[in-house]
Amino acid sequence: MFEIKTYPEFSWSLSRHKTLMHCARQYAHQYYTSHNGWLRNAPEWNKQAYRLKNLTNLEMYFGSVVHDIIEQVIENYLNTGILPEETELTENVRMLLNKGFIDSTRHYNYWIERPKKTTMFHELYYGQTKQLPKEKVEKITHRLNVAMKHFLSSKTMQELAYNEQIEFLEAEKFRILEVGKLKVFVVLDLLYKDLDRNKWVIVDWKTGKQSEEDPYQLALYVLYLLQAYSIPDLNSIVIRNEYLLEGNSVEHQLDQVTLEKVQELIGTSVEWMTGYLEEPSENKPLSIENFPKTSDQRACRYCNFYELCFS
Repeated sequence: MFEIKTYPEFSWSLSRHKTLMHCARQYAHQYYTSHNGWLRNAPEWNKQAYRLKNLTNLEMYFGSVVHDIIEQVIENYLNTGILPEETELTENVRMLLNKGFIDSTRHYNYWIERPKKTTMFHELYYGQTKQLPKEKVEKITHRLNVAMKHFLSSKTMQELAYNEQIEFLEAEKFRILEVGKLKVFVVLDLLYKDLDRNKWVIVDWKTGKQSEEDPYQLALYVLYLLQAYSIPDLNSIVIRNEYLLEGNSVEHQLDQVTLEKVQELIGTSVEWMTGYLEEPSENKPLSIENFPKTSDQRACRYCNFYELCFS
């Protein structure tokens, strides 16, 4: 039974950590002000924060659409052995992009009432226009033209298509990693076992450029894998980033030192987050004034919660 709680349950994720590093005020709105904002009788402040939390931008929306389609393609392939053509997949992505644009330009009232079920682009909401920035359209058009081609020719899909000794395990599911008593949320894009090589393969699809933070996310996946499955050692785990923009894959081999560093990061981050709580046992935050805004006001223009800070 769903229980309405005054304060959200505390958990940790890399995205939560990155948000706090970027701006404590954004962190407060993302994880506290927006809580219960979906309830009809919630204060308007919380409803507004919840709506803004559900804004997306063109790059993020493109990434989520591509991930959803890839999940469907792999699931269907495992059941039928059939892979669709690149043109079909590209057209499916294009149709969903168009749907997001139509939602954002014609269904404002639907978004106000059901922000989690309706798409609203940050660029259109704050731009107060029905035209997306030309440079962004060009960037996403390029990604649209290469993403599905690179997906179908990726090392992962070649393995799934031509290696009969593959055991599919899970994809795109929220999982909980226990670090002490702390819940750490992870989402594996794809996990399978190569029975021929006796390797566990974690795949992370990337629709943007390579980032220095990618190994941290992969380390969390490894910690989850070690906890959830009986794996003899780290050498049995292959971690692979598939970069769909460039069309290349990068494999990583993590060692125990790296995993320990990530766990130290979690511990330090949690201490930092706890410093913003009035009552840690309830995850009750301090008042909003205790969450300072970033000093980089140029970054504020791209924040979902801009109007809460500057209106």
